[in-house]
Amino acid sequence: MKTRQLGSSDLVVSELGLGAMSLGKEPNNAKSIIDEALNQGVNYIDTADLYDMGENEELIGQAIKSRRKELILATKAGNRFEKGKEGWEWDPSKKHIQQAVKDSLRRLQTDYIDLYQLHGGTIDDPIDETIEAFEELKQEGVIREYGISSIRPNVIREYLTKSSIVSVMMQYSLLDRRPEEWFDLLSKHQVSVVTRGPIAKGILSKRPLQSSKSISEKGYLTYSLNELEELRKQLSEHFGQERSLVEIAFHYNLSQVPVASVIAGASSVEQMRENVQAINGNPLTVEEINWLKTRTKADLYEQHR
Repeated sequence: MKTRQLGSSDLVVSELGLGAMSLGKEPNNAKSIIDEALNQGVNYIDTADLYDMGENEELIGQAIKSRRKELILATKAGNRFEKGKEGWEWDPSKKHIQQAVKDSLRRLQTDYIDLYQLHGGTIDDPIDETIEAFEELKQEGVIREYGISSIRPNVIREYLTKSSIVSVMMQYSLLDRRPEEWFDLLSKHQVSVVTRGPIAKGILSKRPLQSSKSISEKGYLTYSLNELEELRKQLSEHFGQERSLVEIAFHYNLSQVPVASVIAGASSVEQMRENVQAINGNPLTVEEINWLKTRTKADLYEQHR
């Protein structure tokens, strides 16, 4: 599998990353999916302390402990919670982050995290304090690099100016092209984009649109159900049997300069194999990329600018 450099760091990640949130809670199934991913060349696993209130990290820690050196491990912090209690609170303070990383290291059964990410963020956060926390953890060797997971332009600008982040995780797909407005700025700062939601809640897959009540009733972002049905029809007619919808979706993301990796979930070994097959397909041509852009909406972020 092809790899790409994450920002200006020495972290090299596979073009496909495994989003751990969909692993479920059954340890043997989770380990089978992770083993399949690693065996297929996926070296990048992304989780967060909030997923299943820490249980997801525990699941991963158990599954990877004999293969830790084979992978780039990413997790996130910023949501303060107590196991056994409902809900959580946003807390980007230095005190919380320094405690959260200790908890994550224990659950993941490792003594370092390759990529530590702020799990959200607002312009009203004590951003300087948050950056100081990450920088100190980096100096201590507890984390190798850090980034943010955010789709708020004003937050992204602040971190590009003030910090040494190497990545921004953003929801991005053919159906959510809002991040594209910011790609030149990210590239200028040598910061990579890690994309989540590449198949847009399954719309860019073989899953029937009608299987989702939300999509049937509300569509997706600014797309109506009729528009989504028409777009899937056009994609099928244009690409035929040569490319699956998932392959088109993955490679559209990878065609963008700052994108380092596409993060996709898998709840079974079969789905993991399908994702690997899609990422290993041929890159889209310039003509194909331009055609896709004429058929989809180049929306912009309206808030948090």
